[in-house]
Amino acid sequence: MIKALAREAFAIMTTPNQIHRKREDVTIPAADLLAFGPDKPITLAGLKLNMDVGIQYLGAWLSGVGCVPIHHLMEDAATAEISRAQVWQWIRSPKGVLEDGRKMTVELFRELLPEVLQGIQAELGEQYRLGRYEQAAQLFDRLTTSEEFVEFLTLPAYALID
Repeated sequence: MIKALAREAFAIMTTPNQIHRKREDVTIPAADLLAFGPDKPITLAGLKLNMDVGIQYLGAWLSGVGCVPIHHLMEDAATAEISRAQVWQWIRSPKGVLEDGRKMTVELFRELLPEVLQGIQAELGEQYRLGRYEQAAQLFDRLTTSEEFVEFLTLPAYALID
């Protein structure tokens, strides 16, 4: 039934992908592709939200759930990846400065990590023990603080699946 529903939803696609759909009206210079970092200070709430979403998603993903309701929104790996990538970039960018003037660093990330994890536990209550959130926090830490940018956050997570 699910396969039939998916086939029906994608029946309008006449090709296996959309590579042929080019955006000739969009031109992005190489300098723009290489320039990253926030133009405005990062809010502490925004930083904690990115950490929270990344950890909550990974905790559920490690438990076998691929689409997760987080803060009344349905989130998937792409959202968690964006959250992780932003924090990774903020740590490395000279523009990675919080609104209170603190530079985003690995140390600051790790200082906030227990607080964020505690908040997830408080929010999820009994459901917390059904996920693998401590393990997810360790993985999110490794993915966010390592010098090498891992291609996608679920790739190293496969090794953690039972």
